[in-house]
Amino acid sequence: MRRRIGIVSPDDSREGYAERAVELCGLTPVVLDPGARTLDDVDAVLVLGGNVDSRVVTEMVARAGRGLPVLGIGDGFRLLCDTGVLPGRLETNESGRYACVDQRVLVHTNDTVWTAAMERQSEVTLVVNTGAGRFVVDADTAQQLADDDRVVARYVDGNPTGSTDDIAGITNAAGNVVGLLPDLALCVDELTGPSTDGRAFIGSVGRFLALRQGGPVAATVEG
Repeated sequence: MRRRIGIVSPDDSREGYAERAVELCGLTPVVLDPGARTLDDVDAVLVLGGNVDSRVVTEMVARAGRGLPVLGIGDGFRLLCDTGVLPGRLETNESGRYACVDQRVLVHTNDTVWTAAMERQSEVTLVVNTGAGRFVVDADTAQQLADDDRVVARYVDGNPTGSTDDIAGITNAAGNVVGLLPDLALCVDELTGPSTDGRAFIGSVGRFLALRQGGPVAATVEG
């Protein structure tokens, strides 16, 4: 049985990248309407952005609190912060300029459903493509995130947005929700990005769902 990954996005072009990323990982993409009242037909959600007050986002926030796997990418990370699912906020890049770079990122933890198939301290190359991707938290919160193993990823050899402590992604305490600033959906095919490292994140949730629900594990976890 192919697992179904819901996609929340305000941008049709980005939907297309996300759909292809999900398909390449052996999963079924389902584009979710902003007015959707239920997520019963999907096993996880990939968030690229959206309206905080939309029905689908309200339902996603409620389900995330009950264990639904949710991955927010870029503006989707911002949405998870704005709705209180994750701590902190995303602000204008420290440089004041738009950042569009191929960026090395160190994955610190595999104790989330979106990194479970990856090695701790593994390095991936993803795309940072934003003018407002600076993740900001106070010093105490940053330390608590590190102490609780909730920093999913940090930038390596440069911090393109000026994020606190070079943080590129974090998770909630349960590990089912991850916010990641780099756009991994562009990094599933060498035609669209500098690597296929994005497959490891989506493949991780595919493996998690297969093990939880029973059935064959997707063979596309690795890029």
